Amino acid sequence: MFVKICGMTSEEDALLAVAMGADAVGFIFAPGSTRQITADRARDIARRLPPEILTVGVFRNQAPEQVVDIVHFAGLRAAQLHGKETPEQSQLVRKQVQFLIQAFAAGDPALDRAEEYPADAIMIDSPTPGSGKVFDWSLTEGAPAGARLILAGGLTPDNVAGAIEQVRPWGVDCATGVEVEPGRKDARKVRAFVASAKAAAPVEYEGADLGPYDWQDDG
Repeated sequence: MFVKICGMTSEEDALLAVAMGADAVGFIFAPGSTRQITADRARDIARRLPPEILTVGVFRNQAPEQVVDIVHFAGLRAAQLHGKETPEQSQLVRKQVQFLIQAFAAGDPALDRAEEYPADAIMIDSPTPGSGKVFDWSLTEGAPAGARLILAGGLTPDNVAGAIEQVRPWGVDCATGVEVEPGRKDARKVRAFVASAKAAAPVEYEGADLGPYDWQDDG
């Protein structure tokens, strides 16, 4: 089970997420977000993380050139597009980054065109990202068959196991559900969230031939 902890604003929290077993950490560059971080700060944090951790820059309706420039400058390994990007804009980004996550709001008609996006993983989030609000998980049924699906939106240590059981995603993403306040993580919640998500992974994710998720194998 791929686990991403998003909304990092400090080195302490990023290292905490890694120590607790997260596979990825996210840095939000979307304007207006309460967890927005500068490229300089993200670079300082990312360079101190283990190379096997997938570092993700999160963007919303920003020009592909800006997305690529920030990802490269900050030394990140992935981009997450969380707005109304077109398949063409997504393609421009994917050509120049190692891993791409394309996010869709639950119930968004654009999800019907998800197969047109050159993403390595598809995320379905709450219609109000970052709000911590849970949505109707049955809306994830619109995701393309066989796609790596990442579930986000209102997940917490208490409900992530149930969400995984119902949706059976490839991965989960959390920000608000493991925070003391926007941008500050709670160590106990982070530990509980990662542990609950990993323990709830469907049987097909387990086996002697399967080790920890390695995003570099997908390149």
